[in-house]
Amino acid sequence: MPNGLIDDASLRVHPEGFALALTIPWYRSLWLSSVTTLRLTFDGAEVPEEDLAFELDGVRFRLADLPQQSDVLWYLQSHPLLIVRRAPAVELGETHEVELHGELRLPYMQIRPGEDGGPGLYVPNIVHQRLALTATDHDAEPPVLVTDVPPAPEATDADPFKLGLTLYSASAEFRAGWFDFDGLLDRVAELGIGPGIEIVASQVLPTYPVVSDEFVTTWREAFDRHGFDASSFGANLDMGKRRDRDMTPDEEFEVSELLFRGAKKLGFPLVRIQSAKPELLRRLLPVAEDLDLKLAYEIHAPMGPNAPEIVKVRDLYAELDSPLLGFVADFSSTMHSMSPTLLRAVRRAGLGDEEVQRLQEIWGTEASMRERQEEFIGYLNSRGFDPGRLGSFAHLAFNMHGHVDPHEWADIMPQILHVHAKFYDIDDNGQEPAIDYPELVRIFVEGGYRGYWSSEWEGHAFAELGEVDPLLLVRKQHDLIRASMRSLQAASAAR
Repeated sequence: MPNGLIDDASLRVHPEGFALALTIPWYRSLWLSSVTTLRLTFDGAEVPEEDLAFELDGVRFRLADLPQQSDVLWYLQSHPLLIVRRAPAVELGETHEVELHGELRLPYMQIRPGEDGGPGLYVPNIVHQRLALTATDHDAEPPVLVTDVPPAPEATDADPFKLGLTLYSASAEFRAGWFDFDGLLDRVAELGIGPGIEIVASQVLPTYPVVSDEFVTTWREAFDRHGFDASSFGANLDMGKRRDRDMTPDEEFEVSELLFRGAKKLGFPLVRIQSAKPELLRRLLPVAEDLDLKLAYEIHAPMGPNAPEIVKVRDLYAELDSPLLGFVADFSSTMHSMSPTLLRAVRRAGLGDEEVQRLQEIWGTEASMRERQEEFIGYLNSRGFDPGRLGSFAHLAFNMHGHVDPHEWADIMPQILHVHAKFYDIDDNGQEPAIDYPELVRIFVEGGYRGYWSSEWEGHAFAELGEVDPLLLVRKQHDLIRASMRSLQAASAAR
């Protein structure tokens, strides 16, 4: 997310000098061991590390100790304080220039596993902000939301599949505290979105990876109130949770089993799995059978159904021969162009017209994701442009946007158990400008798909907080999908 570690309300008065209220610069909770660097400059002077302390839920840590905190969760809705020792202390209403540099590694996005027991290489997230901030003692007020929305078209028995959303679509707003969990579900119901609800466990569980009894009570009350269905439970695998080494196979199994049991506790019929390592899957399949849980490996950009890595999973499924095994089809894999939302973000980060054009040209080639990333980063370096200015975008532009032919989904249609109806925007004509939704609807209807399409707005990876109302966009996307269904039904009836 480009919103960063700090915002306009981050500078807080504090008796020891001042503090910065931090926001996690990602869409999900992370372990404190994920924080690799925090550097602060205040009114042009760099603050020594010994004058900084990181305070989360009342517990203080030296910055040097953060790499060892692999069991301390920075929950998505938590706003820890970066406490700065300074005399005199900053007073309410004072304005100061704050420059904060942060580096994190994403422990479930492994680029390369470790060797000889050492740590692997993980996707970085680099945040650099310079803001003039006025000291305050409270959070910013959330915006007033649009409530005058026409009723959603009624679902009918003739609809080939059901619609829903993943709460991931409102990641930035949930992270900022604009909604608590109950309020988020209330907003979904108010807009006529549903009935399927999908969650990313590492995002919404305050006790991740454990599903607490308290969360179960909150969950069930909301579902009973609104008539929702549990559709998919998103499980991550934090192979890089520890900084000194990757997870062992036994640790991967233990965490996965814990998440499976949590999914069952919440009533989910399906778990979106992140890893399909053969030995891990062989160990997990009996657990899934005992819990009657379907396991769906996500096919996400830049890969498609026939990518070599996915073919290996298909071969493994054929060997295991279980009806519980299948795939989540994520439409980020089958885009016809780069999202205008992403292109706006890289322009804000400093890319000019020529660089943006070159980015799109490199994206459109048939080279591997890694080769395209390296070519683009090399291109930026040749022009004297520091790729670090793009944060994680230099990587995410390629692994979040794929250009596989959407007709390839038909090759595995019987094994598609769930759909991430990924989208980034809905234009003035009611269409997704980078993904052909009418054609995808046709492919899945003709292929006989009958599961959930779970709307997944991922524009929060590129858009600024408050730039759009993502749940209104989800509602517009539902209207687009239903209109595409109705068009097919009318054409079929006319034949």
